Amino acid sequence: MRNERGFTLLELMIVVAVIAILAAIALPSYQDYITRSKFQEATSSLADLRVKMEQYFMDNRRYNATGVPGTCGVPGGLVPTVPGAKYFTFACASSNAAGAGDQQFSITATGIPAQGLDGIAFTVNHSNTKATVVTGGTPMASKGYASNAGCWIVKKPSQC
Repeated sequence: MRNERGFTLLELMIVVAVIAILAAIALPSYQDYITRSKFQEATSSLADLRVKMEQYFMDNRRYNATGVPGTCGVPGGLVPTVPGAKYFTFACASSNAAGAGDQQFSITATGIPAQGLDGIAFTVNHSNTKATVVTGGTPMASKGYASNAGCWIVKKPSQC
């Protein structure tokens, strides 16, 4: 009698079923991890831009560029320069004009739809108030993220 080696069809089917179950659990978690890792670009860039705005204010006693109300005093002005940004677009506006110039600002990082971040925006202002806005009916809302007026979210639904 010949002794053959190998796997039976039943053994192979069990292995395939186990792999399928593990993939069904792991894939959504991995995709959410990738999405959350993209948030880092927005939060770190906003924090950096806020520091630059405060430095500009310390030097000039206003947030706006000299003689240009509503424009931020960072490189790029209304569209701040953020080297290497690929997941978010950035916008800045100064406001609340006084005799010396604008005394308030707000910077926004808006997710780029082509990068899977349609419907999410992070903001920071002159008083370091952070907020996350998730637009209802967008892919980010359908992934389970929600707005939070007091912080930048890092996990679903709106955990800081």
